[in-house]
Amino acid sequence: MNLFNLFGGTSRQQPTKSEAPAHWVKCPSCNSLMYYKEVENQNYVCPKCGHHMRINVDKRIALLADEGSFVEFDAELAPIDPLKFVDKKSYVKRLEEGEKKTGRRSSVVSGECKMNGVNVQLCVFDFAFMGGSLGSVEGEKITRAIHRAIEKKQGVVIVSASGGARMQESTYSLMQMSKTSAALARLGEHKLPFISVLTDPTMGGVSASFATLGDVIIAEPGSLIGFAGQRVIKQTIGSDLPEGFQRSEFLLEHGSIDMVVNRNELKATIADLLRMMLPSSADHDAQ
Repeated sequence: MNLFNLFGGTSRQQPTKSEAPAHWVKCPSCNSLMYYKEVENQNYVCPKCGHHMRINVDKRIALLADEGSFVEFDAELAPIDPLKFVDKKSYVKRLEEGEKKTGRRSSVVSGECKMNGVNVQLCVFDFAFMGGSLGSVEGEKITRAIHRAIEKKQGVVIVSASGGARMQESTYSLMQMSKTSAALARLGEHKLPFISVLTDPTMGGVSASFATLGDVIIAEPGSLIGFAGQRVIKQTIGSDLPEGFQRSEFLLEHGSIDMVVNRNELKATIADLLRMMLPSSADHDAQ
């Protein structure tokens, strides 16, 4: 009989690492150790140095959409495996792992919401699902959101966080670049705004298509944005790259994006832009 049983107590195992609450967060930029709640209250922006940590889709939607206003569309759409693709794992297995990890069938969540009272079609990439890669389902969700915006005379906001096109779908994935770009061209013909929000990271085919076609292109501070990786570019051109190359601030300085906006000011900034850019009748309907 152990000491606990002798006095009528019960022994309790220590919680595992996954079960134990993470009370402290270390900033990957300045290495400051901070209380988790302090960082959470700042929407995962480091209060010491301003570094923007990556956040998941649910937190992103809660940050941008008015409370209780987000309605998801097309959640039932799921990718197929037309090429029977296998690398280290089969594509089917990777999709299963992505769904188990995120609870979703694709890397894009699309829906309608209000931002400070303005109706908008919102699409958000989930980097946790296969690196936020762009496949046929993701392209279809974005295109449908654009069509809804045209029908309802609303703006479109796409928050990108992606490694690029999904190689397991090959040409099917690459076609989504032109498909979404063509849909955005129709949105422009109807004089409706598209605001592109680039977060860390936005790379590959996503940055080479709709992500850089916004009427206004906004980036979060310090976000990695580009097409090819820095190592590939350096090897190709045979010279060193400038400091801060492919980061938000560098791109703003060289005219590739329009604004760098702190995460805590993003919702108000987007809502103000939508009010200015929407046709008067649509803006009236949004109020």
